[in-house]
Amino acid sequence: MSSAVLLVLFVASAAVIWYAGIKLSDTTDVLAERLHLGSALGGLIMLAIATNLPEIAITASAAMSGQVDVAVGNILGGIAIQTVVLVILDAAGVRPRAPLTRLAASLVLVLEGVLVITVLAVVVMGTQLPGSLSFARMDPASLAITAIWIVGLFLLNRAGKGLPWREGGNAPDSQPEPRGHSRGKKEKAATGKGVSTTRAALVFSAAALATLAAGVLIERSGEEFFGRQGLSGILFGATVLAAATSLPEVSTGLTSTKLGDYQLAISDIFGGNAFLPVLFLLATLISGKPVLPTAHHTDIYLTALGIVLSAVYVVGLVFRPHKQYARMGIDSITVLLLYAAGIAGLATITT
Repeated sequence: MSSAVLLVLFVASAAVIWYAGIKLSDTTDVLAERLHLGSALGGLIMLAIATNLPEIAITASAAMSGQVDVAVGNILGGIAIQTVVLVILDAAGVRPRAPLTRLAASLVLVLEGVLVITVLAVVVMGTQLPGSLSFARMDPASLAITAIWIVGLFLLNRAGKGLPWREGGNAPDSQPEPRGHSRGKKEKAATGKGVSTTRAALVFSAAALATLAAGVLIERSGEEFFGRQGLSGILFGATVLAAATSLPEVSTGLTSTKLGDYQLAISDIFGGNAFLPVLFLLATLISGKPVLPTAHHTDIYLTALGIVLSAVYVVGLVFRPHKQYARMGIDSITVLLLYAAGIAGLATITT
């Protein structure tokens, strides 16, 4: 195909991911509320998978086509750029004149951030293991990541029911309504519009299929188009592709902050970031060989960047900054500057 056609396919696929991702998120919330899955372990797993369908499709497509570096770059670059989504939510989504982390601060969110950092630390460890250390198309690192994620969800589910701390671990003068109240509002709005559970399930299924198809198209067309422009697969996966697949998180996060559910907005980002490394197991199963031991130094660099950005917001949730600068808390400004410096450094490494 010509470069013009490839660019049109890439942009069209990104638009589909944006629109279908919004529908997917909304119907997931409705179904979770009506089926009483929102606070259950199974519901947390379903929400994590549903909100990361673009990344799942891209990882599977890249692994099947042998472009493992794109899959790895998209997963690890996606974690970094989805953390930067919190900068956008802080600047554009918070209605009171206060930083996002001040309004959303809770010990549960701190635990979610620690889970992200823990999983990424295991990713770094997995890159140092020999590729021959595998069994039944699986490697110990990807299995350990999946196990830690599941155990982490179990602990977070337990923490969500209450912690042995004052006010259940929620900071004083934070958001007045409980975490997750926006999902209930979405369900009531859907009921008011006459949206049945069957219709919601059908929209969910159609949006999921559209997202999967668009994920494959955006990976194939983008890899070819930006490759012709001289952009390496690693840098493409970590920046352009990761940004395109993060568009639904921007929209759904802004919806949550608009409804005053600041804790849910941060939780969705942390939850997605903790889940993304689990896709290394999927890539390993499809490609037939361990993915992490073949990681380049640029992949380890991206992992470290994700750890640093996550740690900044964990610190922000603990210290709860008061002041805003350019409508952002000091933690968001720090994350933005660190991400820009990190991507600049990545460009020099790939060069």
